Amino acid sequence: MNKLLAIALATTALTAPAFAQDAITEFNVGILGGENAQDRLASQECYRVKLEEALGVPVKLFTPADYDGVIQGLLGGTLDMAWLGASAYAKIYLTDPTAVDLALTKQNSDGSTGYYSIAFARADSGITSIEEAKGRSFAFGEPNSTSGYLVPAAELMETYGPLDQYFSSVAFSGGHEQTIVGVANGDFEAGVSWADGLGNWEDGYNSGAFRKAADAGLVNMSDLVQIWQSAMIPEGPMVVRSALPADVKEKVIALTADLHETDAECAYGVAGGEAKDFIPVTADAYTGILAARKLQDGM
Repeated sequence: MNKLLAIALATTALTAPAFAQDAITEFNVGILGGENAQDRLASQECYRVKLEEALGVPVKLFTPADYDGVIQGLLGGTLDMAWLGASAYAKIYLTDPTAVDLALTKQNSDGSTGYYSIAFARADSGITSIEEAKGRSFAFGEPNSTSGYLVPAAELMETYGPLDQYFSSVAFSGGHEQTIVGVANGDFEAGVSWADGLGNWEDGYNSGAFRKAADAGLVNMSDLVQIWQSAMIPEGPMVVRSALPADVKEKVIALTADLHETDAECAYGVAGGEAKDFIPVTADAYTGILAARKLQDGM
């Protein structure tokens, strides 16, 4: 992407609030859960270094145990940016619509900007469809996950009714990696995680939690089988804290927007697998997720 486009986005769509900081002395990046902290840090280290060079201040990565740690960090001002799932962004927006500015989202290798919640089981379980998972134990990731809970729970409930009656038990594993490893190890008979749905199942698709788990050697995808797929979910956004100085936002967005062109290997880690680019995103992309989140939270 042309850096000028990203800068234009920052200076028009990302209007600085009246209480914006004049300068920063450090920059803190939150990384959502879904894989273990060590792997999250390793996959983002190259990105941290680039941000530090561009901003001229220390850049630190933070890996809270759950999604809410990142959400509260952005709301409270202790984190300056993060890649969020759509549901996590919706929670922030519904709590304080001025807390963060939308910046970019991931564009898949086919040009799409969405992904899927995918239910799966062990290949030797005899479960080949969501209907055959009835009466079995089932795992979601965690309550603030879009593909790990919000979307699949809503879609499955619409078709099959109360999930605690459809499955023998329903649990939160704690994150995408925990669900994938938990199903592979037999802790749960089925569960949901996410992927772009492109490429081959045996590789964990092109990008997503399955790809990360396969790349890390945590699972052999041939030992797992897909049993259900949601409707397409909008890719989550990269957000920056609204109160940051405008020049800081511009530098962060421009660097990230050009990452696939300047360092494809680093972009692979940030994107969680193969992707085409990071492109601008607006609030219109999350209208449906905001509505779903309101229903979930009883708003």
